[in-house]
Parts: sequence; C-alpha cells; structure tokens
Amino acid sequence: MYEKDGEKYFIVDSHSHFWDASRENWKPGQEQYAKGWIDCFYGYHQLGPPETHWDYEKYLKVSPEDFERDMFVEGHVDHAIFQSTYLKEWYTEGFNTIDQNAQLLDKWGDRLIVNGRFDPRDGDAGLKQLEEDIAKYNCKGVKLYTAEWNNGSRGYKLSDPEAYRFLARAQELGIKNVHVHKGPTIWPLDKDAFDVSDVDHAATDFPDLNFVVEHVGLPRIEDFCFMAVQEPNVYAGLSVVIGGLMHARPKFFAKVIGELMFWVGEDKMLFGGDYNIWVPKWQIEGFVDWQMPDDEAFTDYAKLTTATKKKILGLNAAKLYDIPVPAELQLPTTADESMQPGEELVRDTAGAQA
Repeated sequence: MYEKDGEKYFIVDSHSHFWDASRENWKPGQEQYAKGWIDCFYGYHQLGPPETHWDYEKYLKVSPEDFERDMFVEGHVDHAIFQSTYLKEWYTEGFNTIDQNAQLLDKWGDRLIVNGRFDPRDGDAGLKQLEEDIAKYNCKGVKLYTAEWNNGSRGYKLSDPEAYRFLARAQELGIKNVHVHKGPTIWPLDKDAFDVSDVDHAATDFPDLNFVVEHVGLPRIEDFCFMAVQEPNVYAGLSVVIGGLMHARPKFFAKVIGELMFWVGEDKMLFGGDYNIWVPKWQIEGFVDWQMPDDEAFTDYAKLTTATKKKILGLNAAKLYDIPVPAELQLPTTADESMQPGEELVRDTAGAQA
C-alpha cells in the first residue's frame, strides 16, 4: 500500500519479472543476441532517475532478497503479476520462464501471480506444455511475445489459425487475461512483429478474453488507441510508459497518457513497473504526484483525479485477476456504478415508455 496526503492506494504491479540474464545462461553460439537483449534493457534502465540506476552486473540477475526489498518492502507493491518471457533461442535455461518465476511462490504466494505463456509455433507439444503449466500453477493469464524467434521464424500473429487454436484452448483451461508485448522493439527482434493490428482480430473473435496490450503499442500509440476504443476487451498496459517516459520524456508522457485517457479510459489502464528494468517505488510515487501540464498544448487532455490514479495503480488489475482489495482501499460506488452494463439503458428506456 502507498499513502500520500491521507489517500491510500492499493498497488498491483501487473507486469514484473524475475529474470536470469547472467553470462552463464547465455546460449553458446548465441551470446551476441543474449548480450544485445539485456544491453537494450539496460539502456531503458537509464531512462529512470539517475539515483535509481544499478551497475550492470547487478542488473543481469537479481536475488530473491533484491526482489522482496524492491517490490514489497520499499516498492509499495501489494500484489505483483509475473509475466513470462522465454527467449530460449538465446538463453540456455530461458530468460524469465514460468518455472523461474514460480521459485518465489513458496515465500510470497499470497502476493504473487505467475502467468504462463505459449508460442503457437510449438504445435501440439506447446499445447501440452500449456496444459501442464496451467494445471501446475493455476494460471489466470499468459504473456505472449509475437516477435520472439523460434527455429528460424522471427514472429507470428495472433490472427494466425494456429494462434487461434492456442487461444481457444487457453480459454477452455480457465485463462482470462492475455498480455501481449506490443511496444518498443528490443534488439535483435523485428519492430514490425510488434504491430498491434492482430490484436484487433483476436479481441473481436475472443470476446471473453481480456487482451492487455503491454507498452500500449508504442510507438504506434494512435493505432493502439483507435483499435482499443472499439474493442471493449482491450486494455492498456502502462509498463514502459511510466518507467520509460515519465522522467525522461515528460511532454511525450503527457501526450500518451492524454490520448489513453480520451480513447481508452481510466477503467482500462493498468500500472506495470516492469521490474527489474526499473523498480516500482519512484514510478508509483511520481505518478501519484503527477498531473497533466497546464501548458496550452495539453488543454484538451483530461486531468487525472485521485480516483483515476487509484484505478490505474491497482484497482483495475485487481478486478481482472480477482485479487481481494481491503474495504478501506476500495473506491466508493454509486448506484449507477454498481449496475451491470446495459442496465442504465434499460432503465432509461423503461422510464421513457412510462
């Protein structure tokens, strides 16, 4: 929990990792790609405030004690969601697999959710692994990397028939939330493989799944917003948006938040600190203090209320993942807010007919 000026915030970090980018894990013959990947991450790390920067060696692999301190002791996080990223083309044991993340469940299982993943290019073996992972870890979500390399292939689309087969099976197995990396490219992945257009197809055809577009499609913010506004089950994952832009690119950050608020809305935006690219502490504290600039260029963007920030920082993700929120940290509900979708229209129509 984070408290500022008498306001208490329930924090759900919807996008975190427990990766192993140590040199010992660099796959023989693929070291340049393993190093290039983590070097790119380390470059993003520099976009945070200077006092938050780590040395390179620490950045390669944090300890469970580092994680506990950075997330739960100092980081204000009440609940964290691990997003798995495999990259076994470059990392012998994988970069950030479900099994690696699950190592921390024994100690913090009441505060952690471990999401799985799948890659439709793995075929029947991949489906079998997905079934085993969901059964073992009771996953409610998966993280997909459409640009990941796999046996000579440099990407796939969610609209591919094989991807639909995996999505359908995941839904049958109880998956509710599909997190998709659609944002800044990381070398050596291909930028075009992160295009958001395939989310549009899948979201329409799988209306009972929630599609969280991580990094909001940056740099394709307009493409994402115009797609998300028409798809009620598409959400904006703010990992990288806050960590990468709030400090280093404040005017661009204001533009991105303004567009998201206008098109997507405060009920479909999720905070993600992207640990350990950055630690969550400065992001949470900075976002609570942040307000849309008063400059004339930003006058058509909405100001963020305290309730808006509480939704974005935790309450929206808690709703998607059925995370219990203490009563004192919930927002008060009005009669209209407690109605189911469509009830207001029915009520108004009935009143007109009377």
